Amino acid sequence: MRIVVKVGTSTLAHPTGLTNLRRVEELCRVLSDLKNAGHEVILVSSGAIGMGAGKLGLPERPRDTAGKQAAAAVGQCELMYTYDRLFGEQNHVVAQLLLTAEDFSHPTRRENLERAMFRLLEMKALMIVNENDTVATEEFGVGDNDTLSALVAVAAKADLLVLLSDIDGLYTADPHTHPEAELMHRIPRITEEIKRMAGGSGSALGTGGMATKLRAARMATEAGMDMVIANGGKPSVLYDIVAGTPVGTRFLARHGEEA
Repeated sequence: MRIVVKVGTSTLAHPTGLTNLRRVEELCRVLSDLKNAGHEVILVSSGAIGMGAGKLGLPERPRDTAGKQAAAAVGQCELMYTYDRLFGEQNHVVAQLLLTAEDFSHPTRRENLERAMFRLLEMKALMIVNENDTVATEEFGVGDNDTLSALVAVAAKADLLVLLSDIDGLYTADPHTHPEAELMHRIPRITEEIKRMAGGSGSALGTGGMATKLRAARMATEAGMDMVIANGGKPSVLYDIVAGTPVGTRFLARHGEEA
């Protein structure tokens, strides 16, 4: 199985913005174990801006474009150093891909990207993907890593897309304000009612919210793959997701005329 796993800033970092080493170490062990089992793994990792803000000692995530770009430049170094060390301990080689929206929208650049991705898969490298936040802007960038992960999954012809965040999945209502809200485990089709359930933004260190996850789900399922939203607090949940155990919210792939 070819799996794309997206991990959000809130999963990778403490509220201070500094790296949650215990969780990142567990994530790398689980992904390495899945790879050892024969799966192909691509990791779409948030965290560069949040980690950069923490390393720079900033009180909060920058709001201006130049500030975000600067924080990303600092944070990406720490992020990749950490991944290279932890995956290296499990005898896996990592490859960094920093992408922009044009890498998907421009035909020649997309072809080059896909060629590079498939060759890296052949070489058994574990790709770690992020948007090139140092040069991307809100006007021309992908905008959020939920959408980026779906674009990557489609380009890589993945079998499964998993979004790990600080939420358990899609609820029938906001569980913070509606204690009676129920977690939806299987969604065969994204209806208007499902869309209305999405709303709100991400954490203070991250971007996006349920709306961006639904957008990713539509892209993934229309390309013929399942997508799962799950809580990344315990990365071992990936074992159950890959095994098909009901965890989080699974959006079911659509095939043929359904798509």
